[in-house]
Amino acid sequence: MMLRPAIILVLTLSYVGASDNEGCTRNVHPIDRKYFYIGGEYVFDMATNRSLMSGQMYVEHLSPSYGIQQPYPLVLIHGKGMTGTNWLNTPDDRPGWAMYFLEQGYEIYIVDQPARGRSTWLLNDMIEVNMFSAEMIEERFTACSFYKQWPQASVHTQWPGDNNLTKGRMGDPIFDAFYASTVQFIVNETITQTLIQKAGAALLDKIGSAILLTHSQSGSFGWVIADARPHLVKAIVAIEPKGPPFQEAVFSNKSARSWGIADIPLTYEPAISSSIDLLTKEVLSTHDNLTSCILQNEPIHTLIDLIDIPVLIETSQASYHATYDHCTVEFLRQAGVHVDFIRLEELGIYGNGHMQMMEKNNLQIAEVLHQWIRKT
Repeated sequence: MMLRPAIILVLTLSYVGASDNEGCTRNVHPIDRKYFYIGGEYVFDMATNRSLMSGQMYVEHLSPSYGIQQPYPLVLIHGKGMTGTNWLNTPDDRPGWAMYFLEQGYEIYIVDQPARGRSTWLLNDMIEVNMFSAEMIEERFTACSFYKQWPQASVHTQWPGDNNLTKGRMGDPIFDAFYASTVQFIVNETITQTLIQKAGAALLDKIGSAILLTHSQSGSFGWVIADARPHLVKAIVAIEPKGPPFQEAVFSNKSARSWGIADIPLTYEPAISSSIDLLTKEVLSTHDNLTSCILQNEPIHTLIDLIDIPVLIETSQASYHATYDHCTVEFLRQAGVHVDFIRLEELGIYGNGHMQMMEKNNLQIAEVLHQWIRKT
């Protein structure tokens, strides 16, 4: 197949309005809304003698019409099985993080990662796709305290809903609204990260310097995009990033992320030609509710393109990430990256699970992130 560069399409709209955490309408400034597609290549199919596009990424651009007050825009990147709608509002129709950050004067770019949501992809019988079941969403995201699959799950209280018997479960209208928004995803993380690294780099080339705000699966995306464009990433805010290094945890212990925090090559110094050049050791946990970590063994290789980028990793009290995000923090620090680590319960913010941008106190958490960005 032959590849050719793609074009960018732009449309401008505007809208007004939001609801607060109690569901009441607030008076807010108008929001300027645009969207465009970035990246993508024309693929010429010799069999049909026709061209199609692959790898393009949908980007929604929001900015306050009264003027941008912050020095750098935020790029919001959703997690696995999700789309950029995660950031717009909650399943019970309260303002999402996008609205909060707009009100603080940020320019915002919300993406649907390539091959997800509004970013179409070419069907390929060789690429496996999957979708989260409703039961898995209940167990890991919305009804954790019922299933208790990890020690911290029992203190999960922040998923919205009035009926404690049905909250976070199939049949509850808020759960049903959330599950209806989930979509299929490519199973292979190497393919996924390769696509987003290319499209993410193209986005930064277009918009200039920005702060990346990632969640869950897209935690890996932050590292690989920054590795490709380190001079354009001013900070990374990683909400419970994909981890821990080198293997899965809680639900399995299979090997993963052979490059430590990603499945595709990252730039290390001293340089390595393959991930097998990263020698590792297990560091045993000193706490019953925390997992052991796999970290680098001597010689230590530095993530040279990330060392000048400030990083925040933020973890909630009741998420399964509470058991292992410390491993990602230690790996990054060992590799020379400057990382601040916030556990929400240490700030007096209790009961949150993995989908904290949708939970009852979502704007309180957004304020924590905003204050870190301002300070940094």
